[in-house]
Parts: sequence; structure tokens; C-alpha cells
Amino acid sequence: MTEFQNILSWDYETLLSQCTEKWSMPRFRADQICQWIYQKKVFQFNEMTNLSKDLRKFLEEETAILPPYMIRKESSTLDSTVKFLWGLIDGENVESVLLSHGNHLTACISTQVGCPLNCSFCATGQSGFIRNLETAEITGHFLAMEKHIGKDIQNIVFMGMGEPLLNTGNLFKSIRNLNHPRMRKLGARHMTVSTAGIVPGIIELADLEIPVRLSVSLHAPNDNLRKKLMPVNQTYSLSRLMESLRTYQEKTGERITFEYLMLKDVNDLTEYAYELGALLSGLDSYINLIPYNPVDKRFTRSTKSQVKAFMEILKNLGLEVEVRKEKGTDINAACGQLRRNIPSLK
Repeated sequence: MTEFQNILSWDYETLLSQCTEKWSMPRFRADQICQWIYQKKVFQFNEMTNLSKDLRKFLEEETAILPPYMIRKESSTLDSTVKFLWGLIDGENVESVLLSHGNHLTACISTQVGCPLNCSFCATGQSGFIRNLETAEITGHFLAMEKHIGKDIQNIVFMGMGEPLLNTGNLFKSIRNLNHPRMRKLGARHMTVSTAGIVPGIIELADLEIPVRLSVSLHAPNDNLRKKLMPVNQTYSLSRLMESLRTYQEKTGERITFEYLMLKDVNDLTEYAYELGALLSGLDSYINLIPYNPVDKRFTRSTKSQVKAFMEILKNLGLEVEVRKEKGTDINAACGQLRRNIPSLK
């Protein structure tokens, strides 16, 4: 597979010029193809019934629509969470998660095969890092998820496997394609990028013309503790991270969500709640306290009473905070539990 061959890797302008300039078609053909792929989730040209048979045959010879293919899915017995395992054309695989919130759905999408950051509490990093996902793979496994469930998904969080801001080129192109009015038409406010604190990527995101939301995996309020939990902090210290976030907020005016995993007797002490309040002072922020999801025996989750005490301190400091509702833990689909969990299919 090359980028040229897989139509899911093209932005609208590339598809339009391909249709009009190289293939000598009227420009409305590009719109028809986009509608079939991004809105109707049809990935075979021979099923595009408003195109002539000759044109369908021509397109099959010239290009292809190649989303990742589903290997398996698992459904939670505790809630309505569904985890998917997707196969990639080189034999690698990634996981993604579908979350139900009553009246809307959220897709937790991956951006890398594995993850290079090796956070101590996360299964994805422990499974190793292979490569970045291509634009077609990022966009494709979201569209394939929609096709499988037979309905549109209202929200995307780029919070699955990998660090999105170490793959900004393919990530941003995927965001543009999903947002484009002639493609998937997903609103900017319905997409969130999660990062462990990649400072250059945050600055790039601040300049992105599509105002998607930003979420930061923080998990510690000082450098000494954060270095132990998240090796990325050795490269991008908290002071550099907070400076980039202030720049991001000055440029975009957007509120920033902070994810804080509650680890018993590690980062859940009341003194850390006060440190966290001081760290976030002056930022328009929203804090998610996340119950630890089992990965290995190094950590256990904080008690409910400790989480409550931590949260009350933050509230008294004037911060907006809530405890994230647990979803998909029984199928290893919760935050930090995704991994490359089968051997390579090569």
C-alpha cells in the first residue's frame, strides 16, 4: 500500500484535483465519492450506485478504499462499552473503544501502534512501540467503527493507543478530513486530542485552524513525582508544559481538561491536591480524577474516601473537578489498558 493508492489518505483538495485534473471528471464526482465513503460508510466502488458501471470499474483499477479491518470486538458486561481490535495492512494491530453516554457515543481512537512514552501505569507503553498510524488508518478505523455499528458516532477522543502529538502530521490531516463539510462533517467541538505533555505538539495544536479540544494527562503536580510516573517529564518538565499550555490558552481561548489518575499512596495525598491547585492557578481548567484501572501489581487504586477528600480540596480551591465514571474495565478497555495484545499477524 502507498499513500497514493489509499483514497482515505487524501484530503478533499487532493481528491478533487485527482478527479478533475487527472481523471477528467466533473468536480461533483469528488463530492459523490466523499459522500459514499465518509457519510454512507461504503468502502467498495461497486456499491456506489449513482456512479456508472464503467466509472466504478475505472476507480477500482486506479485506487482503493482501505480502512483497517476488524479482527474482533468485546462487549463489557458491566456497561455498554465495546472494544475493537483492528488489523492493519502490514500485519500490526491497534485497539479502539466505543463509549456510550446515553444520548450520544464517543469513539476512543488510536494514533500509534503501541506507544513510546512508557508511562509506568499504562499497558500500551509496556507493549512496545512500532510506528505511527497513517492518516488513512486513523480516519479509517473510526469510519469502520461507524460502519460496524450502523450509526454515526458523535464524538472522538484521540486518547487510545499512542501519543497523538508525536504524530501531528497524520493526526491533523485526519482531523481536517473528519471535519471537512464535504467529508465526515464532524464538528471541531466534538474532537479532543489527549497528550502526555508533548510541548512542541501543543504549540502546533494551538495554531491548528480547527479548534479541537485539548486534554492533558498530568497525574502528578510536581516534577519529582511526575518523572517517576511519566518518563516524558524528563524531556518536557512541568514548567515547560505549563508555559506551553498558557500559550495554547492565550491563542485559542479554550478550556483545558486535565486527567489525573488516582494511585493509592502515590499521588493521592492531600498535600498533592494543594500542589495541583497551585500548579493550575490562572488556567481555565477542568480536572478529571480517574480511578486506576488494573494493569499490573505496581499500583492500586485510591480509596473512595481518599478520592473524595482530594476532590473536595480542589473544589475548595475554586477548581472544577469530577471523578470520571468507570467504563469497560472488565474487558481491559478503560484508560491505560489498551495494548498490542496479540502477536503480529505477518
